[in-house]
Amino acid sequence: MFALLPECNDETVTVTVNGEAVSVPRGFTAAAAMLLHAGGATRTTPVSGQGRAPYCMMGVCFECLMQIDGEPNQQGCLVIVREGMRINRQLG
Repeated sequence: MFALLPECNDETVTVTVNGEAVSVPRGFTAAAAMLLHAGGATRTTPVSGQGRAPYCMMGVCFECLMQIDGEPNQQGCLVIVREGMRINRQLG
């Protein structure tokens, strides 16, 4: 669905996505890192437990809520990754 543009920055940062250390391009959002390395679902619904994934990628839909550095309910599409960041799927 998303493709890296050829002129993207070659620099990367190391972040942890759901407990796994991964490299992502500098300038990516936490939601993009999750899509790239964790199969998409950034949270589960509190009702059914079904996985949900980012939709608008611009802060409107709130489907990208995730836990970032231990803080829940962060809009991952608005947070730029930084070295050592911990990104986790949010349950409920």
